[in-house]
Amino acid sequence: MPSVSLTVNGQPVTAEVENRTLLVQLLRDRLLLTGTHIGCDTSQCGACVVHLDGVSVKSCTILAVQCESAEVVTIEGIASSEGLHPMQEAFNHKHGLQCGYCTPGMIMSLIDLLRVEPHPDEHSVRKWLEGNICRCTGYQSIVEAALECAQQPNGGANAHV
Repeated sequence: MPSVSLTVNGQPVTAEVENRTLLVQLLRDRLLLTGTHIGCDTSQCGACVVHLDGVSVKSCTILAVQCESAEVVTIEGIASSEGLHPMQEAFNHKHGLQCGYCTPGMIMSLIDLLRVEPHPDEHSVRKWLEGNICRCTGYQSIVEAALECAQQPNGGANAHV
């Protein structure tokens, strides 16, 4: 069985995996990082979004062996010793979640949006979220949370991830 060595949330990890093991399976089943969710098995919902070398990706579309020497950040890795990530704070403040199942993927996607476009407008946020499905909300609170985060100093592109 091949092994893969990568960094996950700042910690070096080496694991033996089958060639067909998806990154989301490695994270959830082997590393017990269950904040990354599996929502659809078809890469449609975005519940499994993580950052791979600084870019948001759906971890159900990438084989774990493809992540050799990569840096992966999951929802568990975005808070700091000082508290929640600004996007998490904005979701809390704007009530950008209901059941919470899609929330980790939404947050990880929106952090990447603010990396690419530090001051998006509402249209840009909605366009970016087209690959993330929430079955509970009308997205308005999620969009408001992203816009609030973008307005904060260090909330967008400069926030620790």
